[in-house]
Amino acid sequence: MPRNAAPKTPSQPQNEPAAGNIADLDALYAQAGLVRNRRETPAGITRQLRQTRLARMDAEELRPPAPAPQIAENGVPLLRVSQWQQKPKWLWHGFSTRLGGLSRIYSANQGDSNENFTGELNLGFTAADERELVIRNRLLFTEAVTGSASTPLVTLRQIHSNGLHYAARWDAARERPQRGDGLMTDEPGILLAVQTADCIPVLVADRKRKAVAAFHAGWRGAVKRIVETGIGRMRTEFGSKPEDLIAAIGPGVGPCCYSVGDEVLTEFESQFAYARELFHEVFDSDSVRKKYPMLFLTQRAPGHSPIGPALHLDLLEANRRQLLDAGLKADAIQTTGGCTSCHRELFFSHRASQGHAGRMMSAIGIRPK
Repeated sequence: MPRNAAPKTPSQPQNEPAAGNIADLDALYAQAGLVRNRRETPAGITRQLRQTRLARMDAEELRPPAPAPQIAENGVPLLRVSQWQQKPKWLWHGFSTRLGGLSRIYSANQGDSNENFTGELNLGFTAADERELVIRNRLLFTEAVTGSASTPLVTLRQIHSNGLHYAARWDAARERPQRGDGLMTDEPGILLAVQTADCIPVLVADRKRKAVAAFHAGWRGAVKRIVETGIGRMRTEFGSKPEDLIAAIGPGVGPCCYSVGDEVLTEFESQFAYARELFHEVFDSDSVRKKYPMLFLTQRAPGHSPIGPALHLDLLEANRRQLLDAGLKADAIQTTGGCTSCHRELFFSHRASQGHAGRMMSAIGIRPK
């Protein structure tokens, strides 16, 4: 360029592409099913939820009351559905707590002498507990539900899936349980059980055809529609009609305690039109923070501080909605209540104990004639 020639004025900033290039770029994104991020796009889960007008709630408002266990004849505490106590008379069912067993590894008083020790009912073959104690605990639980410790108990190797299996008596003798998260049967005299320590257990019974099912539904199973798929499978296997079905949702982590990441919301949005109705913005109910809010102020700009509402999932409601979508009537769906994370005196909680937890069982079966 000659020394006296004026430099060319760029038609646009050098760090921005031409308008035509932007249009081409957007077209490429559209072909791939994507949208280019723009500055005007709201950032952050908090702002997204605010735009959907979700109520901001305190964790205390979402906390369910602790249920009162019933004591079985062998002394084991169980949760039962009051509406199922009388009808149908052929139905076995029960939800265990952490109370009433022989395990000691997860107990707060595990170091006490034997005369002061209160055992716990861990029903899972965990790495920390003794296998022999778990076997004896399972016999206690089976006896509490059915009246006989010899009732065959069928379980699963749970993998957070929508895998379902028809269960028969010989399944109880398997050296290695089948992989999956749902069991169903119309065979009398066996007990189906799923294990939980925060996930939601769902029990279903067909009053007319005498068929039962048990589902293990964590958030991954809920996204994969384990309960909805299971009801469909009951219709195929047994000819079940939704109007003949009754369901019970057992204890799991409540919306008061189940904080999740943005990716969980994204997964639910990919599957359910009502996904955002299952989530809440929840503020910490810490009494110290409430009393001394100035201690928790930061110099960060609003929206950039870790202090603030967290995204919480109502996993119980997610499974209740699937039962409704499968055709069950609202009054045919019962709940035991309780939050496994809040009520640790009653329940094992994987989340609240940072992974050091036993397992509870939720069981259902058909009483033999």
